[in-house]
Amino acid sequence: MTRMPGRTAVPNVRALPASTVPPVELPAPPEQLAARAAELLGWRGVVLPPMSLLGRRVVPVAELLPDRHAERLCWGVGPVTDRTAVSTWVWPEMLGRVPPPAVRLVGVLAPARHWRTALTSAVPFARLCSSATVLPSAVTVAEDYVTNGMLRSRLYGVAVLTADPDGAVGLELPGPAEEDRVIDVDLATSSAVRWMHEVLYDRVLATTPAPAD
Repeated sequence: MTRMPGRTAVPNVRALPASTVPPVELPAPPEQLAARAAELLGWRGVVLPPMSLLGRRVVPVAELLPDRHAERLCWGVGPVTDRTAVSTWVWPEMLGRVPPPAVRLVGVLAPARHWRTALTSAVPFARLCSSATVLPSAVTVAEDYVTNGMLRSRLYGVAVLTADPDGAVGLELPGPAEEDRVIDVDLATSSAVRWMHEVLYDRVLATTPAPAD
């Protein structure tokens, strides 16, 4: 057998896989953590089930506007969730001819195992309303989060809450005060956001029990 110069043959040796750290899991379902977080943040409204809004998976908190809801009941106009139809509502010729939004988006929560995933989901909504991430407490002590995550959350105006292994939720970083939040007017008046309010209106009515006669 020809040996390669400068090498020694070692029989019966297997390469072992590099050790991996198991991913940190959320200690409870996202909707449960979101409900606890919304209560801690003092957000008034209905905590809706997780859903996709503006291309992000989030847990929205929405408040029904009684006067607007009553007005739409008088008009006989319930939630309009057809996106094509709602896209025409922002046309200039439709001014004064479309129903008013009947819900207010109070805030958006993004529970996730990793701070980057959560922040990616929460940031678009920081231009519309309050937004927050909910992370496993173990994530917020990691060097990556301390170095980058906290700074970016503060920069984008996103609050951060942590969930302990037992499911207890605590506030890690408060978001900006309501009067200090800068709203993106172009985004707020876009057809996508107008349609989003109709979807939220539909979900709020489906989630809220009807009053007893």
